[in-house]
Amino acid sequence: MSTDVDTDAFVSGLDYPMYIVTAASTEGFDTSLSGCLVGFATQCSISPVRFMVCISKQNRTYRVARNAKVLGVHVPGSGQRELAALFGENTGDEVDKFGSCNWREGPGGVPVLTDCPRRMIADVLDRFDLGDHVGFLLAPSQIEADPGTEPLQFSQVLDLDAGHSA
Repeated sequence: MSTDVDTDAFVSGLDYPMYIVTAASTEGFDTSLSGCLVGFATQCSISPVRFMVCISKQNRTYRVARNAKVLGVHVPGSGQRELAALFGENTGDEVDKFGSCNWREGPGGVPVLTDCPRRMIADVLDRFDLGDHVGFLLAPSQIEADPGTEPLQFSQVLDLDAGHSA
């Protein structure tokens, strides 16, 4: 199978919601928090309900999430481009993202972004190496949602410069 296939024509013009994934892990006495903007995510089963988010291996969030038992999955609203930029353009290796937004501690210490109109806390069931990303298979355990808020779309963040390359 060729890995040199140009997929631009296939995905060009497609739009989809963006997500901010947050994680916490504890090693020794230290708790690490992290979060990043994610475009690769989908519900992948109806019964039982399952969701998958894919995180770049280059990301600090991946390094924290690979030891996490719980992840937070947030859908920023269409007017929350600044929040998306905070989590998409900065790396937690250099910036305390959580010092610049509203959040509370959720189950397992996971940061819950309280300004996002849709939030899901989910247990990590499994992890899959997918190439330059790792897929996290999730079982939702808590959901808070305002379905009347339009989600931030991929087309609204095309010009962001990623904190880490994929």
